[in-house]
Amino acid sequence: MEIRGTDTPRLDWSGDALAVGLFENALELTGDLTQLNEKLAGTLQELIDETEFKGSAGSIAVTRVGAGSSIRKIMVVGLGKPEALNLDTVRRATAAIARSAKQQKIKTLGISLPVVQDDPARTAQAIAEGIILTLHVDNRFKSEPEDKGAKLEQVELLGLGGQEAAINRTKMIADGVILARELVAAPANTVTPVSLAQTAQEIASQCGMTVEILEQEDCEKLGMGAFLGVAKASELPPKFIHLTYKPEGTPHRKVAIVGKGLTFDSGGLNIKGAGSGIETMKMDMGGAAATLGAAKAIGQLKPDVEVHFISAATENMISGRAMHPGDILTASNGKTIEVNNTDAEGRLTLADALVFAEKLGVDAIVDLATLTGACVIALGNDIAGMWGTDDTLATQLKAASESAGEKLWQMPMEEKYFEGMKSPIADMKNTGPRAGGSITAALFLKQFVKETPWVHLDIAGPVWADKEDGCNNAGATGFPVRTLVNWVLN
Repeated sequence: MEIRGTDTPRLDWSGDALAVGLFENALELTGDLTQLNEKLAGTLQELIDETEFKGSAGSIAVTRVGAGSSIRKIMVVGLGKPEALNLDTVRRATAAIARSAKQQKIKTLGISLPVVQDDPARTAQAIAEGIILTLHVDNRFKSEPEDKGAKLEQVELLGLGGQEAAINRTKMIADGVILARELVAAPANTVTPVSLAQTAQEIASQCGMTVEILEQEDCEKLGMGAFLGVAKASELPPKFIHLTYKPEGTPHRKVAIVGKGLTFDSGGLNIKGAGSGIETMKMDMGGAAATLGAAKAIGQLKPDVEVHFISAATENMISGRAMHPGDILTASNGKTIEVNNTDAEGRLTLADALVFAEKLGVDAIVDLATLTGACVIALGNDIAGMWGTDDTLATQLKAASESAGEKLWQMPMEEKYFEGMKSPIADMKNTGPRAGGSITAALFLKQFVKETPWVHLDIAGPVWADKEDGCNNAGATGFPVRTLVNWVLN
């Protein structure tokens, strides 16, 4: 599929279908839309009237145009209220257009949407994201593809000529999002610690990056007792992934992105029971998937920032070697942890990964993890929780997420709650009381970052969608690759 900008007026454009954006309660045709309606023998106005189209955000209507027209179908897509127009409005409108174009078997599509905040580059990027990510279909595990028939071949963004750089940038970012989606969506007998390490090596080879895979013996030498405690029960070897992007010149900053990499979580000896969603625990490496997705995008975009991508990858399984409830583990910073729940394993792997990241001397660390069900209870399935030790870094992540249309909500780092994590026989337990579970999880992680500005993202909710929403189809979303890329680039 080719996506390109063009300065061809919508009145003169020709192709299978033309999609036009209209604001809510501002549906009177004026200017060139009046001329377009006349050219289409009144079809545009008729479509609005017959479908009672109101222009609400994301709504769409389509109809066939009479014979002899330069276009075969006309679409109208709602943009909501004019004062609420932003990049995500455009992205969601484009997603609606893309789904309709697929259903209508359109091959050539013209899209005419308003420029947001006089920024044609970011507008073109939002539209291209909406097209590419909405139309992504994962057929790897189907014996026969479900999306048979005609496919969209060419998309022209009207009024956005000269935005090839923005469109190409979008394709690189979308590559990363799609990689993250496919890693999360794949089953645990396909995506393993070994295959995650291989994926990191492939990214390094493709993008001119360096990669270091620490084996179990290497992790033992570094004292990674928390990570290795989780890994003990698995038949598969743990892999500690450290992928590094360095720009050609002197980087203006140096950051680390750390992703939780549990390729399957049985709960360990505190096994997940009926109704626990154990069958979905292939998703527990969503943080690592997004980390590698961001690496793929950043490796192609090549910003002047040094970025370290880190994941302690393993499974949390059950065997005669499994860690027991009550065991005491020693992390690589010397802190001791009483394991009072083997199903709170992600934070144990992240503990050693955070210590490793800080030793690199980075300016900031962002970790992301499908860490707690408590965060889903607090914020639902669409919003990730954010905790941190640095307001500037948190503000940067907020701005990056708003531009991406990926929602974050800053949560309190209530130090008092750590009292519930204290152990009588070790420095801490790995879980606290049920109340405030996502907060105590963040406080646990904080013990493994001494001075570096740090933000923790709990992405347990938005890493997966049960139904289509915007440019996310049902399934893995690739959250928050675009936020991470925006943060690094800006």
